[in-house]
Amino acid sequence: MIRYLIVDDEHMAHDIIKGYCDLLPDMQLMKSCYDGLEAFEYLNKNEVDLIFLDLNMPKLKGFEFLKTLKNPPKVIVTTAYKEFALEGYELNISDYLLKPFGFERFLKAINKAFGSPTMQPSVSSGNDTISKRIFLRSNKKYTQVEINTVLFIEASGNYTKVVTAMETITVREKISTVLELLPKEEFLQVHKSFAVAPKHINSIEGNRIFIANYIIPIGKFYKTNVAQLLK
Repeated sequence: MIRYLIVDDEHMAHDIIKGYCDLLPDMQLMKSCYDGLEAFEYLNKNEVDLIFLDLNMPKLKGFEFLKTLKNPPKVIVTTAYKEFALEGYELNISDYLLKPFGFERFLKAINKAFGSPTMQPSVSSGNDTISKRIFLRSNKKYTQVEINTVLFIEASGNYTKVVTAMETITVREKISTVLELLPKEEFLQVHKSFAVAPKHINSIEGNRIFIANYIIPIGKFYKTNVAQLLK
């Protein structure tokens, strides 16, 4: 579950963000705050995993509020002012959304925040960790996938199959596009149509990789990639 906070002085912005979050699984709104002071007071007593933060607010501006937090969660800036983007990234925000933004761009920001290879899992009050995760669109719905459960991905024409330990999700994207969503250090392309998670490999025999009950071929031009695993 991703616990999130909306900090924005515009009611319409709250409605749009919440509406987008409601389309995704495991997104829980903890509080809607209309200025930085209200959010600061809430975070003094509560924890969240993500903040949607506007910049131009009364009482306490967005980045001024962010600088008051000792251990800020993931932050996605939502603003109409593009000139503050550089300062935002200097403050280690996850993404910078310019209003108005559509759902696809919003989803990309969520994937960037929780599928990023640099993401450090946050600890909830129940001592559970938030795993790295991405949202994948399949059959007009969005499925949240924990990256550490992905065994391999397979190109299939204009589609890509994402094979996890529990299920196979088919998305209408090229394999190169799906690979961009995944941490580079956790996946290795071994064939023009296959990329695997090395940690899930059971064995390698000749030109074949065995993962769970699957056999993945090793392409002629990708043998060097596999050889790196054997050193």
